[in-house]
Amino acid sequence: MDFILKNAFVFTEGSFKKLDIAVLQGGIARIGACIDDKNVKVYDFTGKYIFPGFTDVHVHFREPGFSYKETIRSGSLAAAKSGYCTVCTMPNLDPVPDSRESLNKQLEIIRRDAVVNVVPYGSVTVGEKGEKLSDMADIADKVCAFSDDGRGVQSEEMMLEAMKTAKSLNKIIAAHCEDNSLLFGGYIHKGAYAAEHNHKGICSESEWKPIQRDVRLSKKTGCAYHVCHISTFQSVEIIRQAKKDGVDVTCETAPHYLTLCQDDLIEDGRFKMNPPLRNKEDRQALIDGIIDGTIDMIATDHAPHSREEKSKGLEKSAMGIVGLETAFPVLYTELVKKGVITLEKLIELMSVNPGRRFGFDHTIKEGNKANLCVYDLENEYIIDPETFASMGRSTPFEGKSVFGRCLMTVCDSQIVWRDSE
Repeated sequence: MDFILKNAFVFTEGSFKKLDIAVLQGGIARIGACIDDKNVKVYDFTGKYIFPGFTDVHVHFREPGFSYKETIRSGSLAAAKSGYCTVCTMPNLDPVPDSRESLNKQLEIIRRDAVVNVVPYGSVTVGEKGEKLSDMADIADKVCAFSDDGRGVQSEEMMLEAMKTAKSLNKIIAAHCEDNSLLFGGYIHKGAYAAEHNHKGICSESEWKPIQRDVRLSKKTGCAYHVCHISTFQSVEIIRQAKKDGVDVTCETAPHYLTLCQDDLIEDGRFKMNPPLRNKEDRQALIDGIIDGTIDMIATDHAPHSREEKSKGLEKSAMGIVGLETAFPVLYTELVKKGVITLEKLIELMSVNPGRRFGFDHTIKEGNKANLCVYDLENEYIIDPETFASMGRSTPFEGKSVFGRCLMTVCDSQIVWRDSE
């Protein structure tokens, strides 16, 4: 389908310019002022903003194995509704994508049901059990990277072997950094709130200690290393120094770690995630990290669960919250509108940088396929989980007033989302 997007502020070549975009014959045919063609559909987006489609390198779509929580269809619809053109799905599934046979089951569902680009991770170890490497060579051409997300590789020897193999395959190891020996049954941050309310806490060391180990192994092997969902100031400092030392390392944090902390906790499962919300000082260190470039990208760690699984309070609810449909409006409202970062920086964090690291080019330029989203930044509304496309409903941002509504998402030159309002 051919169409023209007119009069919007388009993010191209690092800045915003008022331009038209003509999408013809499956690609961006022209970008310029005053493009007209009476033979194609025209969408007038005067005063609106067009961004390169977002890339989320950390989502859980739960299929195969846990489709009562989310499906490829519902998860990718949530992504499309929010401006994402590419998402990378974590491998804690059933079956775990640790071989060509098990991965093919997921790929078949993706081909059938996905409305945006859904690219799976392969697991680092068989069954994510940490005992034996997965069939990495046989699935490398079909996965974005390798991760044992949700568990983490506990053995240094296993991680060293994985990094050597990933290096030979020119693939990234994306690490869920969590030292199980330091958890002691914790489920929220080991801080003031946990002490005051008699909760078991998760110490910061359980996150930063494995990062310290892996940075050393990455430097030794030359493996491209990516750290998932960092939440502590020590993690930021370790990664900042590693980059200075020339280690091939990138990292992500999530919207909730940038905008919330343990002071915001209430006795509700929608505030329970892993890693947990940390101290104010940790949140500020993360903000400093995105400003100075230590933190490369923002991923949502979109992790839907059933209502029942999230209805048991902080102690007994499942870990994880949904994030795709709140990410941009929360970040725009809390960071851009308050002057913490620029809109251009936010687009780098949500589209440019993750695309560059993981190999997805959503640049808005002539000759490329159109992968973009249109946002009305003046549209203010209250976050209502009952309007989500995701099957998950649990978010700490429920009831929050935010700015920024996605009006359209174009993926591979096809309109996959249009807001009806």
